[in-house]
Amino acid sequence: MTTDFGMNQEPEADLAQRDPEALLHLKRAVKGGTPWYRALLEAIGLWTLPQEVFQDRTYRYLIQGEAFDWLLLAERLCLELDGAIPSEEKERLLFSGKLPDDVDPEQFKDLLGASKYRGYLNYWYGVVVEEALQLAVEEEVRKRHLARCYADTEDLVEDAFNHLYDKTRAALLDDFRIFAHIHKRRALSLSDIKEFTYWLHKRRLNIWDPARVASDTRKGTDRLRKLEDIQAPAPQPVPE
Repeated sequence: MTTDFGMNQEPEADLAQRDPEALLHLKRAVKGGTPWYRALLEAIGLWTLPQEVFQDRTYRYLIQGEAFDWLLLAERLCLELDGAIPSEEKERLLFSGKLPDDVDPEQFKDLLGASKYRGYLNYWYGVVVEEALQLAVEEEVRKRHLARCYADTEDLVEDAFNHLYDKTRAALLDDFRIFAHIHKRRALSLSDIKEFTYWLHKRRLNIWDPARVASDTRKGTDRLRKLEDIQAPAPQPVPE
């Protein structure tokens, strides 16, 4: 994906040193009375940096140039709003991916723009659904194992990964570290884990036939829907 790719008290000139159009728009829009969530989504649509270091934290918004983590960018932009978002609404956004009901999926798509929306879909299927698929398969493996009266064990995670990706999780992590140039002694960050999940998603697409890929993806989306019965979902993809 090509990126086409607050309120704080910094002078506008300081904001302009980072991502001028997006941050200045966010600041001016909220000051001008635009609802915070619309101003935030408009700023996301204008954002151009695939990653940045801000307040000593690295934010990686784009995974492998394809998958766009919009909630991470939303979290970053909330730091610019300095209390403009009601605490309950901010918590629902950052912990559950829930926007106010005024934003429907079509509006979400329009405000992000075509390029970032494609990146959002890549992230949704490649990270969010992939994590749900891993959980679903691990649950199936564990259920079969316990039905045979075997003791529970963390080795079942390895079995689930072997079923999905034709290698154990430990072996796949070694391969991923080589791919991503991550030293074997360095602990993986949250961004690294997201990239690992996306890397696994692409591996699964490459090693299995389309019918199996589609079946597994449905299993992941079904498991995700069950999770969303417990917590509010992020905006769902709009068919293109």
